[in-house]
Amino acid sequence: MQIKGSVALVTGGASGIGEAVVKHLVRNGAKVVVVDVEQKNIDRVVNDIKEIGGEVIGVQADVTSEADTARFIDATLTSFGQLNVAVTCAGIIRDGTMLSMDKQTGKVAKKLEFEKWKSVIDVDLTGTFLTLRDAAEAMANGGQDGLLVPISSVNKVGQLGQLNYSSAKAAIELMPKIIVGEFLLRGIRNIRCVGIAPGYTETAMLTRMNQEALKAILADVHIGRLIKPEEIADMIGYCMTNTALDATTIEITGGLCYPRGVAK
Repeated sequence: MQIKGSVALVTGGASGIGEAVVKHLVRNGAKVVVVDVEQKNIDRVVNDIKEIGGEVIGVQADVTSEADTARFIDATLTSFGQLNVAVTCAGIIRDGTMLSMDKQTGKVAKKLEFEKWKSVIDVDLTGTFLTLRDAAEAMANGGQDGLLVPISSVNKVGQLGQLNYSSAKAAIELMPKIIVGEFLLRGIRNIRCVGIAPGYTETAMLTRMNQEALKAILADVHIGRLIKPEEIADMIGYCMTNTALDATTIEITGGLCYPRGVAK
């Protein structure tokens, strides 16, 4: 698969990793569909791409909605006639431990709110499923080479305070093997699936955090810095061109380790 001339759809494509993926693919000759929940961010990214002569459309959508998913897949096919790559960067974080205790009474003072659990599972996991399912349908019906790229996280191994997020990302890590196995079973040979599991990445959330806390995080990263979104985008571009990559999830973490150097 060549990047140039391909059509790529990126959910969460108007900020962070998603924006970097969109701009990397455009610079390498792809046509892109920017899907995001924030219209003002869509407008900014679309304008940036048009200024460099890229072909782009933006679609405001909620990835947890089947109707919205169908709408942005239809917009892709209507505008560009095919779909080759779908990258699911849309995601949220709602951290909290399952139980919090009252120090004086020793009793449970607070539970992880159901809404915090549900919202993360809805956006991160269900939103990924809906996008991949409907993108795969378009690719299978179109007959062109296709690539599905679900975005997991290194925290798929289990991060304290992120029971909701880690559960979603662990499930997403499994998707490529299951999806490709089903494609093989059903005789679908034109679509691959490769997951990406980033480590701590240079997004606004991390760069604006307490710098001492950030320093502590980077102490366990072998290269000593945050991963750049552009490095993740470059890996996704490589996955497009190397068709031997399939049915797997690739970590890109800079050598993230647990304390005392145990590889995460």
